[in-house]
Amino acid sequence: MTASPELAPSLTASPELLRSVFRRHAAGVAVITAAGDRPVGFTATSLNSVAAEPPLVSFGIGTSSSSWPVLAEAEYVGVHILGEHQQELAATFARSGADRFGPSTDWSSGPEGVPLLAGVSAWLVCRVVARVPAGDHRIVIAEAVAGDPSGAGRPLVYHQGRFTALRD
Repeated sequence: MTASPELAPSLTASPELLRSVFRRHAAGVAVITAAGDRPVGFTATSLNSVAAEPPLVSFGIGTSSSSWPVLAEAEYVGVHILGEHQQELAATFARSGADRFGPSTDWSSGPEGVPLLAGVSAWLVCRVVARVPAGDHRIVIAEAVAGDPSGAGRPLVYHQGRFTALRD
């Protein structure tokens, strides 16, 4: 048996500890959109591929989010994978109170009426199949029904509390 490395004393679990640990975890950046009386959307770093058959994805959303009331009822959502050139778009959809679908956002209505953002690396339209309670969030599971993976560019990444690009 080999000796284990010296470990620092552990900290008591808390929201701050979780945030600190996950600042060290690099994550891809997506924007989730949905149609309601007005379109809604938010920046997500919690997007995951769940299954290939059927094609399922998941993401988390806080129940205090301004987008949650629409997402709580939406039958379909848009999932947009952002490119490194879209840091400002990611920041707009992450900022509380921002005019996310204002004149500076290039978007159109896509399949199932879902708001689709232009210029993204890839997008999916997904049918919501479950909303799972998870603390002050909900984990939304959705099945892809349409999409386009042909956008150009390298992915946008979130790490250490900021949007950044991959380095070679």
